[in-house]
Amino acid sequence: MITLKSQREIEKMAESGALLAAVHKQLRTFIQPGITSWDIEVFVRNYIERHGGIAAQIGFEDYEYATCCSINDEICHGFPRKKVLREGDLIKVDMCIELNGAISDSCWAYSVGEATEETQALMAVTKKALYLGIEQAQIGNRVGDIGYAIQTYVESAGYSVVRDFIAHGIGPTIHEEPFFAHYGERGKGLRLKEGMTITIEPMVNVGSWRMEMEANGWTAKTKDGMLSCQYEHSIAITKNGPVILTFQGEEGTY
Repeated sequence: MITLKSQREIEKMAESGALLAAVHKQLRTFIQPGITSWDIEVFVRNYIERHGGIAAQIGFEDYEYATCCSINDEICHGFPRKKVLREGDLIKVDMCIELNGAISDSCWAYSVGEATEETQALMAVTKKALYLGIEQAQIGNRVGDIGYAIQTYVESAGYSVVRDFIAHGIGPTIHEEPFFAHYGERGKGLRLKEGMTITIEPMVNVGSWRMEMEANGWTAKTKDGMLSCQYEHSIAITKNGPVILTFQGEEGTY
């Protein structure tokens, strides 16, 4: 069932999203060569708890960690671990926060140290794809408009959009209806209404979109071993256009 949020509920989700954004801002300087993704996990969990939040991923569908830390060819749902991050690695940190009963969800990509030209290009395309998708999150548009905008841009740049993982509604729990892809046809799919709160989270690969699952049953990797990137925001559909709930300071609202 799709829940339409009141202005007050959206404001509470934005407060949760602001805390989540604050964590990501801290990670910009925290992530350096020589640390591990387990260091990121501990930092994130402590930061959230110190600021009155709950690391909402812990226990969700039996997941054990506050973060998903996916490195290089890992598409998503990488477990935090004690493998040392090296100069040039690409890490995607995904997390969900509950604050005063409100949920937020966001993933951000980070270069460890100096990024290669290949990584910089992939990050730029993926981030722009996210914002092109957000631009389509307007009352009366359909979820296919979001997927179409993302897919056509990504593929025009020579990359591929992951098919196996999708965007979703958010609130009152992490995963709510509607569920929709980051590819598709313009004018197709569920129509967006005022009060919907959704995530948009394109996963973009350098090579093929095809994936394989690791033995842990969670972590997805590119089938060809090439780099993958992801950015994600939580969004509210409003009469004034899409509003980013996991606002990070430089992006603004649409």
